[in-house]
Parts: sequence; structure tokens; C-alpha cells
Amino acid sequence: MLKVYCYSRCTTCRKALKWLEENGIKHEVIDIKADHPDEKTLREYYSLSGLPLKRFFNTSGIPYREMGLSKKLPEMSEDEQLALLATDGMLVKRPLVVGDGFVLTGFKEEEWAVKLK
Repeated sequence: MLKVYCYSRCTTCRKALKWLEENGIKHEVIDIKADHPDEKTLREYYSLSGLPLKRFFNTSGIPYREMGLSKKLPEMSEDEQLALLATDGMLVKRPLVVGDGFVLTGFKEEEWAVKLK
């Protein structure tokens, strides 16, 4: 079953969950703020995704901007970035979808349709 890390007040997450429901795709919703993935789990997701690590950051979020991460991330190692991501679920791009052999970040309907249907 899909794991979908979401934040209840996020409109993109609500849209994504509605899409899953409408398409009859079974999933487990995990509150990314209260139960965010730890560093080891994020490392696994990153490895499985094949995506650049920057895609795991919620670049439009308040913590990202307040911390000035757009300037700091290029200077940080992957280990430092993963450790930072693990400190706050609000830094993680959402929804974060974990399936059997794949990981998706954000909600792109076309990408989801290909991967999940």
C-alpha cells in the first residue's frame, strides 16, 4: 500500500488525496508534521527515487526561506542535507509518496497517472 506523507493544511496535499480517492488507489496517509521520516528513512527514499536531493526540499515553505536554504544547500554535503531534512517535516516536499520500488515528491497529476494507475 502507498504511504502518502501529507500536511492537512496543504492545498496541494488535499488535491493529491482527492485524486487518489477518485482513482480508487489505496493509500495510508501519514502526517508529515507530526510523524516525519527520520534520516535513515529519508536516505532510503532518496536512493529509491533517483531524484536530485533538492527535489525533497519544500522550497516554497516558510522554514526553507527563513533558514536561507537556497544559499546554504549548495555548500552542504548530502549527509548534511539529509540530516537537516530529518529535523522538520515542514522542510520536506509534500506530498511525499512511497510505493513499491518508487518515490514521488509533490503532486504532478500526469506523473502520478503514469506511476500509480
